[in-house]
Amino acid sequence: MVLGTPIDAQPAPGQAEALFGCGCFWGAEKGFWRLPGVVTTAVGYAGGTLPGPTYEQVCSGRSGHAEVVRVVWDSAVIGFTDLLKLFWECHDPTQGDRQGNDRGSQYRSCIYVNDGELVRLAEASRDRYQQVLMAAGFGRITTEIRTDVPFHVAERYHQQYLARPGSRPYCSAMPTQVPFPGVEGAAFQLDAAVWRHYDWSQKHCVLRGANSPILLP
Repeated sequence: MVLGTPIDAQPAPGQAEALFGCGCFWGAEKGFWRLPGVVTTAVGYAGGTLPGPTYEQVCSGRSGHAEVVRVVWDSAVIGFTDLLKLFWECHDPTQGDRQGNDRGSQYRSCIYVNDGELVRLAEASRDRYQQVLMAAGFGRITTEIRTDVPFHVAERYHQQYLARPGSRPYCSAMPTQVPFPGVEGAAFQLDAAVWRHYDWSQKHCVLRGANSPILLP
């Protein structure tokens, strides 16, 4: 509905994919689809044991799945480090099995990737962000980082939900307002001006911004 690309498109040469869980997937997906270089996004379920889970089964907390956003991106335009910046800054990764008022294991913080280098960067970013979070008075990061985690696409009405006419504006994320400083040896690729479109000091920041992708300067 937003990017005009198939939500099940497989990464083409020069593209990569990852799954991110950071609270309710409605707001999380919008945060990612706005970034320059993102090719497609989809919401779904990952990290559990039940095959082909439904929204109701995931919400019950018994399927073991988290609500996640599948992101495919063009590596020539945006780097994994940029995506990690959005991920860490858009929610509170220290809250365990909840995000804001949403409680349950389906709202846990997680990163699922199958590329060894992306795993290394995800873990390095977690360790670096832990340092700055603790300096700011926050506790331990609970983010789950795993590989070989199947993605189950969510029901059609959840896809790009916040861009749908008549959608109920909602985002459970609780940003810490602590900037992510990056990872040594992995530079940001996006222009710094992109991040002015996100103001995590505002409650439910992603709901206030436009639905359209951010244009590069």
